[in-house]
Amino acid sequence: LLLAYSSGIFPWPAEGYPLLWHAPAERAVVAPAAVRLGRTLRKHLKKQPFEIRLDSAFADVMRCCSVVPRPGQDGTWITPDMIEAYCELHHMGFAHSAEAWQDGQLVGGLYGVSLGRAFFGESMFSLADDASKIAFSTLCAQLQRWEFAFVDAQVMTPLLESLGATLV
Repeated sequence: LLLAYSSGIFPWPAEGYPLLWHAPAERAVVAPAAVRLGRTLRKHLKKQPFEIRLDSAFADVMRCCSVVPRPGQDGTWITPDMIEAYCELHHMGFAHSAEAWQDGQLVGGLYGVSLGRAFFGESMFSLADDASKIAFSTLCAQLQRWEFAFVDAQVMTPLLESLGATLV
């Protein structure tokens, strides 16, 4: 996994196939300092509706990412083997999570892999309005303080585009 990420390749398991590796010609990338927050999201963020934590529930974030339904998607690529592999990367210090907590419950978050000054975002979930977006923006603020160059979000989505992702 670490060799793949350092080479611009990431896993994309598909049921019924051996492990597939993906290296799209264009990548969705976000500069931590250039995250765009819409007016409504900024207002919601000012209310501090969530407690944001880093790396306090990595495996739980992965499990939630694997089961929380997404519009337009059927199923998940986050298999039990992938959870095991990324949890090992987490224990090694390479995989990290950002979590949104509300009233003691995990309600949103994301996880990814950190190599050098790059963070490779893998997946996010939300059980409360804006929870994953606020976790992402908080993570990006921390990545900016740590002088990370970019977040590789891999594949462009409308959500990522709204947060300031560009294709490179």
